[in-house]
Amino acid sequence: MLEAKDWLARIHALNIEQPLRIMNVCGGHERSISMAGLRTALPEQVQLIAGPGCPVCVCPEEDVYQAIQLAVHANVILVAFGDMLRVPVNVAKGAVRSLEQAKAAGADVRPIASPREAVQIAQQNPERQVVFFAAGFETTMAPVAAMLLEGVPDNLSLLLSGRLTWPAVAMLLGSGEAGFHALVAPGHVATVMGPEEWGFVVEKHGMPAAVAGFTPVSLLAAMYSVLRQLIEDKRFLDNCYPELVKPEGNPVARRHLARAFDVTDANWRGIGIIPASGYALAPAYAAHDARLRFPDFNDAERKRAGQMPPGCDCARVVLGRINPDQCKLYGTACTPKYPVGPCMVSDEGACRIWWSTGIRAAAHA
Repeated sequence: MLEAKDWLARIHALNIEQPLRIMNVCGGHERSISMAGLRTALPEQVQLIAGPGCPVCVCPEEDVYQAIQLAVHANVILVAFGDMLRVPVNVAKGAVRSLEQAKAAGADVRPIASPREAVQIAQQNPERQVVFFAAGFETTMAPVAAMLLEGVPDNLSLLLSGRLTWPAVAMLLGSGEAGFHALVAPGHVATVMGPEEWGFVVEKHGMPAAVAGFTPVSLLAAMYSVLRQLIEDKRFLDNCYPELVKPEGNPVARRHLARAFDVTDANWRGIGIIPASGYALAPAYAAHDARLRFPDFNDAERKRAGQMPPGCDCARVVLGRINPDQCKLYGTACTPKYPVGPCMVSDEGACRIWWSTGIRAAAHA
């Protein structure tokens, strides 16, 4: 079995005559790449680009705002995955700008690690309304779907902000300004949905693609695959994570997703509407839709103000247009302790990852 050093040697032995840019979609991939120092280990002609792999980063601002308003004004127990508590919204100075601040102001906001915790909290508090602010990609949405299919208490509703991964890449490739030559596809999503979901990258756009896991070995194997495809002018979808990624993915998880949710056009923060990129509750579960249960807090006007905060370049980071340290706020106004944009909040956000690996100043500085 080849080790990371063997894959690196193979990559360096390739005849790479021009700069080549590889996009990795997954926030977990970006973390593994940065922590292992793979960017500095690769040939200088190879550039790795972080893509739209952070659900916290693209969660619409109006959804976060609605969650804050429910927590502060509706006397509900608001539960959410931990990263969502620190995502800032665009409000006037002095106003509550995150769920974390809402909690500090007295709202009943509770971080959870799994959907089962949301059910348990609702069961333990039958006299209270519990709202589960559920944001995430396919791997997160699958257990949320399973929770719904198993049955949930009447006092539990969902503020759903689920997204599908591949439509964002399809949007980039269809824009004519993709800015990359090959794709490393997310192994965890492919584990659920199957590697076939990424076939369009090769079939429609003629671009090499490889599914990768989260170790340097798997990532380097995928990078070697797509680089060799480019050099030899061969295009195919390679599975470099066969231990877990199987044809057609996880059939049970896919059935759960199909039964619990409808796929709909959806807003991505700072990017806009991407067709068929969001999950919405299926009609059978409309009684548990927080947007219907609390219509007074569904403020459509937020969509006009719901982009990234002024000066924040998170959207361009998510789209791979710039590196995190090329944002003018990076390392100055925006740090993990005081995040301006969502990319500095989550462990899957590229800005937070780069900061965590020691890049503390903006490139222009």
